[in-house]
Amino acid sequence: MARADCGLFFRVVVNEVGRYSIWPTHLTTPGGWRPTGFSGSKQACLHQVAELWRDMCPGPRTRTETGAE
Repeated sequence: MARADCGLFFRVVVNEVGRYSIWPTHLTTPGGWRPTGFSGSKQACLHQVAELWRDMCPGPRTRTETGAE
């Protein structure tokens, strides 16, 4: 059975509180996320996320999330 991600390339992205994810390279990076500069196969990107994101606890909350002005 063919996999939906077969042949696709992904990029590793990070948000302002240090959460990592992967995103298909053919799509625009979503708001609030920025590329880390690493891209490759899905498996390579997931491996890179595991290397970069050692502490899975969320970082400090942003002003927007806490409602602070």
